[in-house]
Parts: sequence; structure tokens; C-alpha cells
Amino acid sequence: MTKPRFSNDINIRNRQAGYEYELLDRYVAGMVLRGTEIKSIREGKVNLQDGYCYTSHGELFVKGITITPYAQGTHYNHEAGRERKLLLKRSEIKKLEGKMEEKGLTVVPTRLFINDRGLAKIEIAVGRGKKLHDKRDSMRERDAKRELDRLKLK
Repeated sequence: MTKPRFSNDINIRNRQAGYEYELLDRYVAGMVLRGTEIKSIREGKVNLQDGYCYTSHGELFVKGITITPYAQGTHYNHEAGRERKLLLKRSEIKKLEGKMEEKGLTVVPTRLFINDRGLAKIEIAVGRGKKLHDKRDSMRERDAKRELDRLKLK
């Protein structure tokens, strides 16, 4: 049986964010999308690797996310790397603004998914950049966990 072209169970992760940043707080936000962007998301053609969030005039935007243009789109197709507005409550945006002003903190997208109602949501997290030795520690912990799981299976 062939896999359907569009799917409602989309769960795209930014695994690089967990490696590069120590993730502190997480928020789930809606996204303002153009017509063909949701079709590309349902096909799973999204890259979150270089994404980051910033505020402008009391609104939160995400930049650096690539949503591949829809293959069957016409001249109304969307731009792949445009910045997209995120939908959060004003109080949450104020909290994020305060945290972004702190030295060393940034807001990065960690996951893009489609909820039960069929709406595209993005999970963002406040992260503090890891130093090289922190990355080595997390790699060591991950390898130790993998070893323990392997021993349990035997």
C-alpha cells in the first residue's frame, strides 16, 4: 500500500536545538501561513535547523525556517525562507521579550506539528547556548544511556 501524499500526523523535530542549546522553557504557538505552506507542511517538507525567533513591535516572528514550495503550486506559491508571525498571548510574548534581552538566551523552534484540529503549531523553547564541554557531557550521557539500553536488551 502506498503512503498518502498528505498526512495529519506530522511531527518535525529540530534535534540540533537540543544539542546546541540547554532548553529552559517551552511554548506552543500558532503560525500565520500562506495558502500553499500548509500543503508543504503536510508533505513533511520543512527544515527547522537554522530557525530563531525575534520580537518586533510587540509581535513574535520566526526566521530561518525553510518550508519548501509546494510542487503543484502556481504563481501563488510561497517563498521558502520568509519570516512567519507566531501567535501567542501578549503576556507570553512579554515574558519571551524579557528573556531574550538577557545575555546568552535565545528562542529557537524545536518542533513543528499538526494538532487534532488540523492546525499547524510550532513549539519554541528558550535556550542558553552550550559550551563545547557541555556538548561533550551530553554526548557522553547519551552514549552511556545507549549502552545501558543495549545491556538491558541482552
